[in-house]
Amino acid sequence: MRIDVLSLFPGMFEGIFGDSILKKATEKAAVTYNVINFREYADNKHNQVDDYPYGGGAGMVLKPQPIFDAVDALGKDEESAPRVILMCPQGERYTQQKAEELSKEDHLVFICGHYEGYDERIREHVVTDEISIGDYVLTGGELGAMVVIDSVVRLLPGVLGNEDSPILDSFSSGLLEHPHYTRPADFRGMKVPGELISGNHRLIDEWREKESLRRTYERRPDLLESYSLTDRQKAWIEEWRNSK
Repeated sequence: MRIDVLSLFPGMFEGIFGDSILKKATEKAAVTYNVINFREYADNKHNQVDDYPYGGGAGMVLKPQPIFDAVDALGKDEESAPRVILMCPQGERYTQQKAEELSKEDHLVFICGHYEGYDERIREHVVTDEISIGDYVLTGGELGAMVVIDSVVRLLPGVLGNEDSPILDSFSSGLLEHPHYTRPADFRGMKVPGELISGNHRLIDEWREKESLRRTYERRPDLLESYSLTDRQKAWIEEWRNSK
């Protein structure tokens, strides 16, 4: 995968791309990163990328020309156009399903804006996706882009050591992930559930399924509204309701 980021503050990405899983992904040749200061594409002598909004109002608005030219340059040598993602509080709320969708692309371009907003023509004629990582406003799009990039890159084949890890993640199955335990089996009198140390894989799988459902039921019941429950899972939920 190729990931290009258009940002006025490219230095913000040095740490995240140079450490942990995102660094390992480049070492495994799963992805390449390129951060571009789109001020370089401004067509005026002061490299200005923003201007006052028509009709008045507070703040400045990003001009269309630098963004249009930057995206054109990034996709000019490719047979198919890249997926162009605008980080924006007005965009669709980001989900694991969206991360899985984006992980199948060959080329992603992220636009990180600042100031009051974007010229609307950027949204209408350049962008393929508008994404928000939550119902709050950040100073710029960089932190949001980092979140999306991290969640996408870890899904690329070969990036994680265990290929089952992304499949078992919270939200990938539609439920929150089950609890985890490691050694020792008894720590300060707090013991690991017997099913996990029984050696019986049927019991282990059933425990994990049940605890995943229980955690979702208790913490994120909204997720169950679109989840297809089995008869066994329905019985577990009924059992928990009756025990209250």
